[in-house]
Parts: sequence; structure tokens; C-alpha cells
Amino acid sequence: MIPELGHLALILALCMAVVQSTFPLLGAWRGNQQWMGLAQPAAWGQFTFLLFAFGCLTWSFLTDDFSVTYVAENSNSLLPWYYKFSAVWGAHEGSLLLWALILGGWTFAVSIFSRQLPEDMLTRVLSIMGMISTGFLLFLIMTSNPFSRLLPQSPVDGNDLNPLLQDVGLIVHPPMLYMGYVGFSVAFAFAIAALLGGRLDAAWARWSRPWTLVAWTFLGIGIVLGSWWSYYELGWGGWWFWDPVENASFMPWLVGTALIHSLSVTEKRGVFKSWTVLLAIAAFSLSLLGTFLVRSGVLTSVHAFASDPTRGVFILAFLLVVVGSSLTLFALRAPVVKSQVSFGLWSRETFLLVNNLILVVAASTILLGTLYPLIIDTLSGAKLSVGPPYFNALFVPLMVILMMALAIGMLVRWKTTPLRWLQGMLVPVLIASVVLGMLAAFMLGDFHWAVLAACSLASWVVLAGLRDLQDKTRHKGWIQGIRSLSRSYWGMQAAHLGLAVSALGIVLSTQFTAERDLRMAPGESVELAGYHFVFDGTQHFEGPNFKSDYGTLRVSKDNRNVAVLHPEKRLYVVQRSVMTEAGIDAGFKRDLYVALGEPLEDGAWAVRIHIKPFVRWIWLGGVLMAIGGLLSMSDKRYRFKVRQRVSQSLGLKEAQV
Repeated sequence: MIPELGHLALILALCMAVVQSTFPLLGAWRGNQQWMGLAQPAAWGQFTFLLFAFGCLTWSFLTDDFSVTYVAENSNSLLPWYYKFSAVWGAHEGSLLLWALILGGWTFAVSIFSRQLPEDMLTRVLSIMGMISTGFLLFLIMTSNPFSRLLPQSPVDGNDLNPLLQDVGLIVHPPMLYMGYVGFSVAFAFAIAALLGGRLDAAWARWSRPWTLVAWTFLGIGIVLGSWWSYYELGWGGWWFWDPVENASFMPWLVGTALIHSLSVTEKRGVFKSWTVLLAIAAFSLSLLGTFLVRSGVLTSVHAFASDPTRGVFILAFLLVVVGSSLTLFALRAPVVKSQVSFGLWSRETFLLVNNLILVVAASTILLGTLYPLIIDTLSGAKLSVGPPYFNALFVPLMVILMMALAIGMLVRWKTTPLRWLQGMLVPVLIASVVLGMLAAFMLGDFHWAVLAACSLASWVVLAGLRDLQDKTRHKGWIQGIRSLSRSYWGMQAAHLGLAVSALGIVLSTQFTAERDLRMAPGESVELAGYHFVFDGTQHFEGPNFKSDYGTLRVSKDNRNVAVLHPEKRLYVVQRSVMTEAGIDAGFKRDLYVALGEPLEDGAWAVRIHIKPFVRWIWLGGVLMAIGGLLSMSDKRYRFKVRQRVSQSLGLKEAQV
């Protein structure tokens, strides 16, 4: 009965989405207040029914209802309860339901926290989001029903969750990623609504920017979690391998970064309106493209869902409709987005434009490398692989240029900047960054050009931020000056610092990683980069739904015990899948990383040992960027309108706010 109620709730949510996407939009066009008033109740109803449907599917998992096909294929009675919960989104049907639920949640949030918008603008935004929900709910109900039954003969037990997904990181990673993917639908809806209403101004950019920041932050957190998971779970010791599905999440993040900067310029100077609209369309379109790549069956990846190709055709058609209609509308309304504001060469507008161009080109190179093998395969049947050499050769130089331009962009002023003043600001920063880069390379014991360049560029970005901070506080004193700076400014500083930290971590961990693959029997030892590893052998361990060979390696340095590592080799009983669990001793300056390979004769094992300096800095930088996004989103100029609206609805006077 519970699954049938969940299915009914999906159908009712679709009805609500259809109402939300039609009548309010017609009401905004004809000025009918009653029809426009349907947008918010329909959004609330849709979210309520989706939440109920998600709860029904969760209940089916937690109670081991193996008469539900999706539960039987992705759960097992021996599975721990928290993995049963995460199994709800562990495969195609459930993850699509999670997507629809998050989209409904974003719509509900916009309806609550954007009431300061003019009624016609809010109505258009909610109607466009209702159209997106309609497409996904049709896809869910017609091709991917998570509540279908295995009747009359249902299995006694389930097929178990994919062992790759039986991990704490995968409990959090997909929801964070989907929050980012779906969150860009809000920026898209704002852009299309502004085109329809002919209101592309500073107020529109201000309304859209906090939602875009939240989506960008969630997507960044999701990418960091995915990188961290692949590092410790897959057993190969890497943190990124330019997998097509990894690229599918990275592309909208890059375009979203450009969108945030473009919204800032549109809000403050009234320029880049065309850029902003196109970037909003592109960010959401790339999110849909990622959905197509993951679910179409055209990719082979540890991240991809094996799906019926007909589902991919549905998503591809939906993608074409979204992109085609939005670009057609943009072409028709192009005169609305023209800007009349001018600015000089040495201005913040110019360097933010350079920033946008670099990020878009970077996303385009990744898009080309991801789709080119698929296009060639479709046209000729030839199997090609585009790997890290291509991506690194094109992406790394673009990021170098971006970091060089970023520091200048922080220091230049709006509209125009005196060149002599700018030189006075930049020359000390340039000299200090080169000196610090050389000093850091010397202390690290390697004058390799990549290390020197990374240390210098990171210093260049950080020192430019400090120089800008000094310039903004020099007339007020440090304490008073710092207090006067907005959260948006501190968010910018945190995000730029995060970029520098991540770049430094990437280069240093790549250049200084030491690794060995060898055969080790119990009692044998090996030296690597000054560390002494002793293999004590393995012990058998029985988990709730797996059997494990639990290894022990003692690590010492300079006759001092450093760590005891416990790599595992797990056999998941139901699916007969073997998984590697790395043993890691994490540190701020280095990670000790050990993974078991295949068992050999006489109790010996193939063992992979890595020493990875500064690898944690990669994810620390990602966390700093996420903090920067949250700080910027919480700026008081975005919060005031919400507080004002709430106070008005409660009948409070303005002086009481």
C-alpha cells in the first residue's frame, strides 16, 4: 500500500507542476491576479507531494519491502540501515526522485524567500521552474517509476546496494551535487523570467545572485566530496582522473563561477547583461547535459547509471527543448539586454570579462574532450579515449592565466584605473610573490619550474588580496576598516584564497608524490621517502554484508613510530564484488596511503604505497571556496529585503525591523 501511495503522490505532484507552469504564467501575461496567485500554492503542494513520495520510498527500503523492484535491486536485509537510507538514491529511479524532490525544494524556497520580488516577476520564475519540474516528473513517471512492484512472486532478499556506494562519502556526495545541479535552475528561471518581463537591471541581478551563490557552493562541495571519495575508496591513490562524469559536474561549476562574477558586474554597473543571461542558460544546460551523460548509457564510468537508452533519448529531447527555447527567446529579446555603460581597458569590468572568457573557454575545452569520443563513436564506430594529457595540456595554462588576471582584477577599480597608481599597487606584490615562490621552492627542495610557478602564483593571488585589504582599510585603521567591510568582500577573499590553496595542493602533491607497487609478505619492510613500512600480514574479518582481509602496516620515521595503517580487501557476499579500502594516515603536510592489491602465495600481498605531500590542501581549498560562497550569500544587502518582507507580513513598522 505504501508504494502505491508514493506513486499516487508523484502523479499529484505532476498535476501541481502543470498548474504551476501554465495558469500563473498566463496570468502574468494578462495581468490576472487570481491566476498569478496560484503559483505559490501549487509550488507548496508539489513539494509536499514529492516529500511524501520520497518518504514512501525510504520506508520501503528501511522495512525491506522487496516486492518493490527498485528496493529488490538495490538493497539487502543485511545492509546497515544508513546504507539502506542512502540506497534510496543509489540508482537511477531513486536518484531521479531525489532530483525532483530537490527541485521542488528549491521552488518552495524561492516562493518563500523571494516574496520581495514584484508579483509578476516571482510568478514567472515559479512558472518556469514548474515547467522544469513537469519535464522531470513526466520522465520519472513514464520511464523510471521507483514504485513498480515485483508481483505476485517477490524475492525473499534483495540484490544489495552497489558496493562502491556503501560508503559514508556517498551518503552525502549525491545530495550535495544535486543541490548544485538543480540550484542552477533558479538562476535559469530568473534569467528567462527577466527576458519575458523585459526587466534586465541591477535589481534582477541582485535577486538572482544569492540563489546562484548557494547553488555554486553546493555543487563545489559535491565535487570536493566526490574527489575525496575517489581518493580513498578506489584504491588507486589519485583524486581526479578527468572521468566524463566528473567532467559533467565540473563544467557547470566553471560556468557558474563565471555567472557569479557576471551577476556582480550587472548588479553594480549594469553591464554584461547578455553575458549574464547566456551564462545562466549555459550553467543549467550543462547540468542537464550531465544528467543525460550519466543516465543515457553512452558512458562507461564508476559514477554512471546503467540505463535504458530510451531514457537517454527522453532527457536529450528535454535538453534540446530547454536550450532551443531559451536561446530562441534570448534572440527575440536581444534588444532588451543592450548596455549603454562604458568602461576603460584598466578597469574591474575588463578583468571580470577576461575572467568570464577564461572560465568559459576552460569549460568548452572540457566539453570538447568529453563529447568528442562519443561523437566519433556515433559517426564512425571508432573507439577513442581522451585522457589526462589532453585536459592538462589545455586546462592548466588557462588556470595560470586566470590566476594572473585574478590578482590584477582585485586591485583595479570600477570604470577606470590610473595606470601609475595600479603599477604602484602591483609592483611590490609581484616582487614579493616571486621572492616567496623561490623561497618556498628552495624550502621544498625542488626548483622545478612547476613548483616555482605554483608557489609564485599562489603568493601573487594571496598578496594581491592582502594589498587590496590594506588599501580599503588604510584610512580607517585596521579594526574599524575590517569591521566596515561586507560579508560579500570577505567571501571573495576566502574564495580566492581557496583557489590559491587548491592550486598549490594540486601542483605540490603531483610533483612530490612518492609511490611503489611491490610484493610484501608478513614481516617484510620497505623504505620510501624516509618512511619505514613493515607489513604484519592480514586478518580475516566478518562485516554485516561483507568478508574482509584486514591488513596491518606499521610506519616509522627516524626510529619513531608514526602510524599504523589498516588497508582492507572486502568481498561483498551478495554481489560477489571485491572492493579496496585504503589505509590512510592523514596530515596537514602529507598523507601516508596504503592499498592492498591481489593476494599472492605464502600470505604475501601486492601492496601499493604512496606518500602524498600536501594532498589535503586540494580539498581545504575547496572548503575555503565554499565558505566564500556562503559568506557572500549572507551579505546584508541580500538579507535586508527578506527581513523587510517578513516584518511587513507580520505588520511591524519599518523602525522595528
